[in-house]
Amino acid sequence: MRPTIACVVPCYNEEAAIGKVVSDLRAALPEAEIYVYDNASTDRTVEVALEAGAIVRHERRKGKGNVIRRAFADVDADALLIIDGDDTYDASRARDLVDLLFEGPYDHVVGARRETVEGAYRPGHAVGNKMLTGAVRKLFGNDVTDMLSGYRVFSRRYIKSFPALSHEFETETEMTVHALNLRLPTAEIPVDFKDRPAGSESKLRTYRDGWRILKMILGLARRQRPSLFHSVLAGLIALISLGLGTPVIVDYINTGTVPRFPTAILAAAIMTIAVLVLLVGYILESFMHLRQEQSRLAHLAYPAPTRSPKGLDADRSAKPTSSADRPEETLARS
Repeated sequence: MRPTIACVVPCYNEEAAIGKVVSDLRAALPEAEIYVYDNASTDRTVEVALEAGAIVRHERRKGKGNVIRRAFADVDADALLIIDGDDTYDASRARDLVDLLFEGPYDHVVGARRETVEGAYRPGHAVGNKMLTGAVRKLFGNDVTDMLSGYRVFSRRYIKSFPALSHEFETETEMTVHALNLRLPTAEIPVDFKDRPAGSESKLRTYRDGWRILKMILGLARRQRPSLFHSVLAGLIALISLGLGTPVIVDYINTGTVPRFPTAILAAAIMTIAVLVLLVGYILESFMHLRQEQSRLAHLAYPAPTRSPKGLDADRSAKPTSSADRPEETLARS
């Protein structure tokens, strides 16, 4: 039985670009169902998408994370590809991403952006992506080259184990950390990234959305690495206690008395708080392991993505992959 493939295109006011994205996806994956999720657009996005042959659905709650949450719940497929509707990604590479998912088999394939037109990456976006990706690499201990890419394909078992809790552009961070945390087999393919077409405007706000992504990373660190998070917090609190208590201890050693008794009590109380914070971290670590086990079991409840060799050979003959663009497995090596 041939595996099912679906494409999900989140859109908000992409009248100028959505028609080309849908037509490029249709040419690359003629067997796929293409869903355009309109996020309360005020232009002709819906009409253009329908004219291009897409299935249009609506998510009234603003934010890309809300769209992804809805799409992952509604769309059922063996391979689900997401791509932004702004025509900045090379949609003709969709076949390569999907084929790699089945070849691996992988649960998550990322289209890592490579700039083909100068200025496609705004300076603030490029710097922010490097900083935030670096933070995830430090916290979660694995290779991530383009954490914020909006061009990805997922297996069914990835989708069924992914909670999709974010609301806006921080959803890509949540996707990446989910794969790293469960050590899911993940690969990436370099894809061309270009500037938006004329008449299209970016919805990403560098500082506002960068701050939201940073908060998401810190929140994920608190939830996914509680012992580390609470150890750092406990260490900071302990330093305050030592700063207050050291002079009192020195006075006691020199004079045999405690002239600043309230300060001694305060320092002891703060140190007690530090110890409690540390213990809470270790307790939460146990709960986190339980949650990981549950997510892993939800993941294993579905089979790995597979495609018959005959079907795969036919797809390859339709669109070969150049040797320069052969993918490398960069995330979640198990």
